[in-house]
Amino acid sequence: GFDRNNEVNKNNLENKNIKFSSEEIDLEDINIFIITVPTPVDSFNQPDFKYLIEATNLISKFLNNNSFVIYESTVYPGATEEVCLPIILKSTDLILNKDFFLGYSPERVNPGDKEKTIKDIIKITSGSCEYASNFVDQLYSSVVSAGTFKVNSIKVAEAAKLIENIQRDVNIALINELSKIFHKLNIDTNEVLEASSTKWNFHKYKPGLVGGHCIGIDPFYMSYLCQKFDHNPVIITSGRKINDSMAKDAANRFFNLLNKNFQSSSFRVLIIGITFKENCNDIRNSKVFDLINTLKDLGCLVDVTDQIVDSKIIFEKKNLSLIKNPSKNLYDGIILAVPHKIYVNRGINYLKSFGKKDHIFFDLRGVFKKNQSDLRL
Repeated sequence: GFDRNNEVNKNNLENKNIKFSSEEIDLEDINIFIITVPTPVDSFNQPDFKYLIEATNLISKFLNNNSFVIYESTVYPGATEEVCLPIILKSTDLILNKDFFLGYSPERVNPGDKEKTIKDIIKITSGSCEYASNFVDQLYSSVVSAGTFKVNSIKVAEAAKLIENIQRDVNIALINELSKIFHKLNIDTNEVLEASSTKWNFHKYKPGLVGGHCIGIDPFYMSYLCQKFDHNPVIITSGRKINDSMAKDAANRFFNLLNKNFQSSSFRVLIIGITFKENCNDIRNSKVFDLINTLKDLGCLVDVTDQIVDSKIIFEKKNLSLIKNPSKNLYDGIILAVPHKIYVNRGINYLKSFGKKDHIFFDLRGVFKKNQSDLRL
């Protein structure tokens, strides 16, 4: 009943009709299996289905007549039936849509968001036949008060989830590229966005680092699928390249400004926030690590602080020691990389207090007003 993500109230986990287990024996007499394991990419940005395959192999031992296997993990269109289904058919004597049924309902939870929880977000549902589709839809309807949206095939549901994140990735990439252009023109990107937003149909995306286990990963699943059809997804792959370059670009902008204003052989820098997004303790695919590494390569002495993450996990996974209480008046440069509320609510003066009398403050996400920071993306 311990939620290390701090998303669920402890009282809501205790004394409830729910059992958490990692024992296989507890899968006996179960007839609905919902698989929600991660679907990352490997070092070559190819889909890594190892968790999906392991989970499917596991539950296949316990399937019986009238079992339902529902997947929520993000995959490319066709993967549920091409990767997962054959495992079940090979491991059992069961017949699809007669003895057991497949469903797919993509996960849509926004990490760190305590207001829009699973019950507040419309759930896409699908099944391997009409009976399965109706069953899956009714199952989620009993939980999701926002409602469900039933589609005609598992492939459509898989594709819908994929393009939700691809669309965000591409749109942010456009703004990130414009940010690079405006920087060369000495124009503040955030001011341009505020002006453009006065038009009713303008979509206001802000420049920034794009990481995490969804937006920074899902485009690779689509580009992998495109290889099978000899199609080059130009916009998707270009957007990914732009977003992957932003940490290095931000580090260089910051370093150049330090060099312009101060003379030093080694600048001391404080980075505030290390997670992939604000108010969330998830570090998966966080581009802040790229920011850190680039600054170190440029010769900077880098300290990192983040009060909402477990410092032990950071050290174990990244061999990086976080600074719990940064010293005041110590740093040549400060980067607010992830604007957690816990920092933003303390105000700009608190954040700047870690810097020397003369220092550079980089408001990477443009949280504060232009005249309060020395640099914004």
